[in-house]
Amino acid sequence: MPVVIDVLMPATGDDYADTAADELEPYHQPFADAGLVIRPRPWDLGSGEGDATLAFFAWGYHTQVDRWLALLATWSAESVLLNPPTLLAWNTRKTYLAELEAQGIPIVPSRFGDADQASIDAAFDHFGVDTLVVKPQISAGSYQTVRVARGDGFEPLVDAIIQPFIASVGSEGELSLFFIGGAFSHAARKVAKTGDFRVQPQFGGVFTPLTPEPEARALAERVVAALPVAPLYVRVDLLRLADGTLALIEVEAIEPDLYPGIDPGVPARLAAAVRAAINSPSTPAR
Repeated sequence: MPVVIDVLMPATGDDYADTAADELEPYHQPFADAGLVIRPRPWDLGSGEGDATLAFFAWGYHTQVDRWLALLATWSAESVLLNPPTLLAWNTRKTYLAELEAQGIPIVPSRFGDADQASIDAAFDHFGVDTLVVKPQISAGSYQTVRVARGDGFEPLVDAIIQPFIASVGSEGELSLFFIGGAFSHAARKVAKTGDFRVQPQFGGVFTPLTPEPEARALAERVVAALPVAPLYVRVDLLRLADGTLALIEVEAIEPDLYPGIDPGVPARLAAAVRAAINSPSTPAR
């Protein structure tokens, strides 16, 4: 009998529901080949009755964060959620970067707290730069993320991250390394278009396949090893700082695009990892 995998999708009525369904399409046949039946389920409906649930397309959680965190806190212990609820909750607020830094992981320099004119002015002086990037601590897809030059006016933002603008985002780009089933899977380079700082395709960013250098691979592996719970899947984003070193800018363990378009083997690798996880007697639900 096929194993049913509920896949968390955008919440009921979300404008991006159809887009997410299209993005899920490449996974259906590889999962079927592994004896797994995919059953889309809006994330706001909570745990279903499938054999396991994949959090994979829980888009929009950052706009309903209280509801999202309540869902994770009350996830049924009888239902396996991949990635586990504790990891998803930890990954929801980007203050996890400070926790990883405390473990010795180099991160893009960051200040955490409310962003107002005073804290912005202080950040310019602290980082010694003329351009900053300000984003919410809970965000996705560059939601409410802005670039601020010295002297610009600024709309205050509660619970923000303030970082120096890293120029390499428009040259070398973000280096995204993916791990599936505990092993390195593949990598992509994401370069912002000229004049922008956001790497997502909707802002003109360009993605290409990447064979990561040993330095990037080693740092990404350190990041994965430092996570509070071992992930079934995760994306690690790195940027090169002005001094030439690599630093972590983001970990995405909730709903990363694994970019199957640049590596057609991705859906089959994810299906195999899901199958192995639900067959393991030690697989935790939370």
